[in-house]
Amino acid sequence: MANKLSITLKHSPIGRPENQRKTVVALGLRKLQQTVVHEDTPVIRGMIERVKHLVEVQPVEAK
Repeated sequence: MANKLSITLKHSPIGRPENQRKTVVALGLRKLQQTVVHEDTPVIRGMIERVKHLVEVQPVEAK
């Protein structure tokens, strides 16, 4: 089974460049402290790299 990542929005994208705000929305994050789970793919890793100062990322354990 593929690895998954838990991504939590820790800091507000208000006042950040538009590309960072759009990346946060594209990850599915709308509110502070909201957490989403995504597959660990190069595309998602690239998006996380762009907004790494706004989010917290943790691996999800497979059950």
